[in-house]
Amino acid sequence: MEKQKPERKSGVAHFFAAAGYSIGGARRLWRESAFRQEVLALVGLAVLFALVGANVAEFLGLAILSLIALAVEALNTAIEELVDHLSPGWSEFAKNAKDMGSFAVLCSLVATGLYAGWVVFL
Repeated sequence: MEKQKPERKSGVAHFFAAAGYSIGGARRLWRESAFRQEVLALVGLAVLFALVGANVAEFLGLAILSLIALAVEALNTAIEELVDHLSPGWSEFAKNAKDMGSFAVLCSLVATGLYAGWVVFL
């Protein structure tokens, strides 16, 4: 028997359903080694910021860039999941989609690294 689409929720029920979906996404993302490595690196940067005496505004900048980097990693993982489902074999479009997702992650991590370098060394 085919699963039926769940009924749409609204109001407070929608809020809690959306929170549940987000938690599910975070659990799925935690299974990705790249995500775990990025979390570890970002925690390391926060420790480094503390050691060099970064101020609250600098920590806030790191927090914002870190959240952006993790969100981009989540989107990249979603792209990879969809591509793997739609194109189980090798294809040029699948390679291109995955490469562009990877590039987006790289850009967000480079931005975070440049900011961290600016705070720590300048």
